[in-house]
Amino acid sequence: MKKKNSYMLLLIGMLFAGALSMMLSSCSDDNLISTATANDDPRIIDPVFPDRVNGQLATFAELNRDSKLSMTLTVTPADYTTCEWYLDGEKVAEGKTIEKELEAGTYDLKIVATTTAGKSTSREGLVKVKPLDGDPTTTTKSFERIVAPGAVATLYGNNLNNVKAVAIGGQQVTDIELENTDDGQMLQYVVPEALKDSTYRVSLITNDGASYGADKVTVTSKALATAGANRANANASWTITGINLSKVASISVGDKTVTSFDQQSDGQIVLTCPNLAEGEYTITGKTKDGSDLTFYTADGITANATVTISSERTIWEGHHYVSWDKPDGDPNKTFNLIGMDVFAQFKAGTILKVYYSIEPSAEYHQMQLMTGWWTLLPNSTKMDISGSGAYTYTLSQDALDLIQAQSGFQVGGHGFYVDRVTVE
Repeated sequence: MKKKNSYMLLLIGMLFAGALSMMLSSCSDDNLISTATANDDPRIIDPVFPDRVNGQLATFAELNRDSKLSMTLTVTPADYTTCEWYLDGEKVAEGKTIEKELEAGTYDLKIVATTTAGKSTSREGLVKVKPLDGDPTTTTKSFERIVAPGAVATLYGNNLNNVKAVAIGGQQVTDIELENTDDGQMLQYVVPEALKDSTYRVSLITNDGASYGADKVTVTSKALATAGANRANANASWTITGINLSKVASISVGDKTVTSFDQQSDGQIVLTCPNLAEGEYTITGKTKDGSDLTFYTADGITANATVTISSERTIWEGHHYVSWDKPDGDPNKTFNLIGMDVFAQFKAGTILKVYYSIEPSAEYHQMQLMTGWWTLLPNSTKMDISGSGAYTYTLSQDALDLIQAQSGFQVGGHGFYVDRVTVE
C-alpha cells in the first residue's frame, strides 16, 4: 500500500511540474505583448533608453550623417498601441518603425506610445549625427549660439570655404563673411530680423547646393549680458557685453543702482562700477519696458547673477589657444601678448593671475609660466589643469628681472585657452 501511494505522489508531482512549465511559458514577454488588453498600461520594451545624467538627457544613439536613423519598436499592448516619433519637439514619424536621414548635429529624440484607451508612456534621449571627413562643420565655443534678430552672429568651424549661405528658420542668409582664425574658421552672418524668439536648427549651404548640419542657435529679443558681468573693480570703468543691451535702463549691484551709462549700444554697456568693498554681490538689471536683464552664466541664463568686486586689474582679455605642439612661428604655440613694457611697471609682490579654460578635444592639459626663452619663472611649476580656473603667481623681483633679461613673459603648455590676465 505504501508503494502504491509513492507512485501516486510521483505521478501527481510530474503533472504539477508540467502545468507549472506551461504557465511559465505563457508568461513570456512575447505572450504578454500579444495577450495584453487595451486597458493595460503601455510599455516600450525595446530599445532601452539610458537614464538621464544629472538631470540631462543621455546619448541614445550615434551615427554618421550618411547613415539613416533606423529603428523598430517593441511595445505592449502591441495590438492597441500607436507610436509617434519627435525630433527637437517636431513630429517626424508615426508607427513602430522609423527610417530618416539627418544632417550632422545633436537631436532630441522622443517616442510617445499611446493606447486606444488613451494611456501614454514615452522615452527620450539624444541622437548624435557625426559629420564625415571633409564636411563643412561647426563647433560651439561659448555663447555665440545665442543671437539677436537682425544682428551679426558668428559660427566657428572648419571646411567652410565653399559655404555660400546659412539656412535658419526657413530662410537663407547669403550676407556672410568668412575669416580664418588661429584654430579654425569663423563665419559671420546676419540673423533674419523677422525670426521670433525660439531655437532653430541651422544648415550650411555650399556652392553645389548641398546642405550640411550646423546644429542649433537660440534667437532672443531679450537683453542678455554674455560677458564682463561677473567681475569689476570698485569705482572704475566697467564694460559688460551682450545682445540687445540698448534696451537696458538700470543695473543694480547689491543695494547700489546705476541708471546712467558712459556708453550704451546693442553690443555693450560701459558704466562706472559702484564704490563697494571687495566681495561678491548680486547683480540684476531692468530694461526700459520693465523686463529683467538676463545673464549668461555657467549654470545657464538667469535674472540674478554674482559679480566679484576686487582690486584686480585686467591687463589682457580674449580667448587665445595655447599648444606647444604647434610649429615654431605659429601664434598659438605660446601666449606672449603682454609686452615687456607692461611688466616693467610692476613692483615685487604684485599678484599675477592667468585665467584659463581648457580645450575639451585636447589629449591632455598642461600650463606653465615662463620667459621668452622658455625659462620657468622662479618658484613656478608646470601644472596639470582641468576645467576653468586661474594660475596665481606672485611676481618676485627675480622674476621681474628675468622677464626683462629674457625677452619678456609668455605662457606655455598644451590644450587650453588664456582668457584673461590680471594683476593686483
